[in-house]
Amino acid sequence: MKKLLLLSIFITTVIGCKTATEKDYLPESTGKINSLAVVIDNDLWKGSVGDEIRKYFAGPVEGLPNEEPIFSIHQMPPSVFTDMTRSSRNVLLVQKDSVAGATVRDDMFAKPQKLGVIRGNTDDDLIKAIQEFAPKIIQQFKENEVAENQRRIRISTNKETALEEKLKVKLSMPSVYNIVKQENNFFWIERQIQNGTSNIILYEMPLNSIPEDSTRVETIVKMRDSIGERYIPGREEGMYMITEKGFAPSVYDAKISDRIAIESKGTWEVKDFLMAGPFLNYIVEDKPNNRLLVMEGFVFAPSVNKRDYMFELESILKGVEFTE
Repeated sequence: MKKLLLLSIFITTVIGCKTATEKDYLPESTGKINSLAVVIDNDLWKGSVGDEIRKYFAGPVEGLPNEEPIFSIHQMPPSVFTDMTRSSRNVLLVQKDSVAGATVRDDMFAKPQKLGVIRGNTDDDLIKAIQEFAPKIIQQFKENEVAENQRRIRISTNKETALEEKLKVKLSMPSVYNIVKQENNFFWIERQIQNGTSNIILYEMPLNSIPEDSTRVETIVKMRDSIGERYIPGREEGMYMITEKGFAPSVYDAKISDRIAIESKGTWEVKDFLMAGPFLNYIVEDKPNNRLLVMEGFVFAPSVNKRDYMFELESILKGVEFTE
């Protein structure tokens, strides 16, 4: 408890005193993509507070066929949170305090880094604070991971220029991705992964082809299925990629490259064949070019965890740049 109090005082002091110049000398943050260091007293971690943390921060990723956690969590008590352990890119500190609340700070011990702090006077106070603030903290952690993934991608990018020439967009992706089909203004880009492939497709649609009413989801499904029938065949004639029939995809409003967009997540399958996997689709309103730009990432990898593959695709698609 004494070490936790000292850590709390130290963080509060650093928050108030760290200057921009001091941040320039911070070490580079570390950690695998989608990893999270949780700093919390061992007794709290083993009880109901720890259960609530795991419920949110290790909850299942939406849109995957099998449950995989949002973050791979590594818990440590405050006494261990020193030196190199402070360099984790995402850190969640949960502690007893007379004042309940939460905050997220940037680049406290390393950069880039997000430090989320949740405080409460009692176990119940901590649980309530987790319930209230976890979604916003998770969002900031995820944005931090997207930025880090994009930084890593830029280290060795694909030099292909066909997307810019045909679709007027730049898409930074690792050099292991290759165009496997280009037909009209449809592109299929593929990467070989363990037991399968990671894929990106891009194409155009008329600007006003997706309604904003109750038929929006149905229209998106029909659009995907028609593209699958035309461009993404299965092993035999009559087989092609479609949207899973059993469950409708989840659809959300989004922003991509400062443009209005629609995000949809769900499962793809092959018509009349046992083959399926997760997909992430963005329909981006591109008024300067009088069109919708559709970008989709999907993975086929039986018996393999897909979270990090899908997250790489998300990072690639969110980094799109319009050249006109």
